[in-house]
Amino acid sequence: MFKTVLTLFRGSVAAAGEELEDRTALLILDQQMRDAAAAVDRSKRTLALAIASDQQEGRRLETTNTRIADLEVRATAALDGGREDLAREAAQAIANLEAERDAAMTARTLFASEITRLKRHVAQAEARINELDRGRRIARASEAVRSLRRSGIEAARPYESTLPDAENTLKRLRDRQMEAQAADEALIEIDAASGPLATAEKLAEQGFGPRMKSTADDVLSRLKARQKPAA
Repeated sequence: MFKTVLTLFRGSVAAAGEELEDRTALLILDQQMRDAAAAVDRSKRTLALAIASDQQEGRRLETTNTRIADLEVRATAALDGGREDLAREAAQAIANLEAERDAAMTARTLFASEITRLKRHVAQAEARINELDRGRRIARASEAVRSLRRSGIEAARPYESTLPDAENTLKRLRDRQMEAQAADEALIEIDAASGPLATAEKLAEQGFGPRMKSTADDVLSRLKARQKPAA
């Protein structure tokens, strides 16, 4: 029994966690995209730094090559002038500059490789972020539609629960009105059959007193009496 209760508890916790994650999925996605965008920005800054460093090495390499060329000309002139001591000094300086040149060239090769990698990484990351942003807009629109539908259903439920009651009330009201009308008509018929007017009419039919209602013969006799005698 204890194991069953523990399993149910763990299942309830897992279900609650999944429900919470579903409800907050858009918030989580927004934060994850902000984190990804921040990482891309850092990659862009790293790329910019690599490009700047490569340009700096390029300027240093250009300056070094210029100095090497100048010293080679001067060392050759010193040799031509019989000043081997000065030529050797120039040769040492050239050797040092060539070491710097080689280091600058190696650095530029490394920077070129890193710049290519960073550019590819940034481009891919931006493409993925743009795709995620499109998906997020679609998801947000879908969630808004779902929310509107839920709101519509919840708003309609009170009316759905009261409409049958209102229809039943109207039916009962109409039934009572029809019953009342039928009762009134029945009372009128009873009054007409047993009231004073009915009794007077019955007496008139037996010749006791004038008729209460005119007959066709009465009307015809009255019309004939109004006719003028023929000349």
